[in-house]
Amino acid sequence: MGKAQYTTAGRLAAGWAIVGFSWILLDAIIRLSLIAFEAVANGLSVLQWILLVVVIVLMAYAEGYRGFQKSFSPRCAARTRHLLTHPHTFSAVLAPLFIMGFFRATRKPLLFAWVGTALIVMLIIILQVSPQPWRGIVDAGVVVGLSWGLTSYWVAVWQVLTGSRTDFSHEVPADGGV
Repeated sequence: MGKAQYTTAGRLAAGWAIVGFSWILLDAIIRLSLIAFEAVANGLSVLQWILLVVVIVLMAYAEGYRGFQKSFSPRCAARTRHLLTHPHTFSAVLAPLFIMGFFRATRKPLLFAWVGTALIVMLIIILQVSPQPWRGIVDAGVVVGLSWGLTSYWVAVWQVLTGSRTDFSHEVPADGGV
């Protein structure tokens, strides 16, 4: 399907998916950056600096590269394109949640979205009671991972929308799912 054949509903749905998902990540990046900067501004011991570097490297690899770039971002980008070409009303209204795999998804993205969110909420609860600089150290790593993730999503969206990548799976069930 050529770009000229996209419907207004599809363009709006895909646009809302991109803006909404980007906003979710940007909001977290900004809020967590403030906590991470506070930890560094208050001073870190040599051990804490070493731990900060280790956490940042681990989160860049595990969350940014492995989690987002190699899996989550390409699937979200493919689901964004799916919205562009198949703007189902419910999915369009909840486009950011749709592309994240919270509904109308095959088993793997559904489990990833719901279980992953539960684990993230538990981590947030634990970190909220953690003192500085430990919370800031972990949050610095999360900021790096999320920043990598957002960038990799934008790159993947560009690739699927320009047609330079067509091998990303949107993982929408054949029957359309819930």
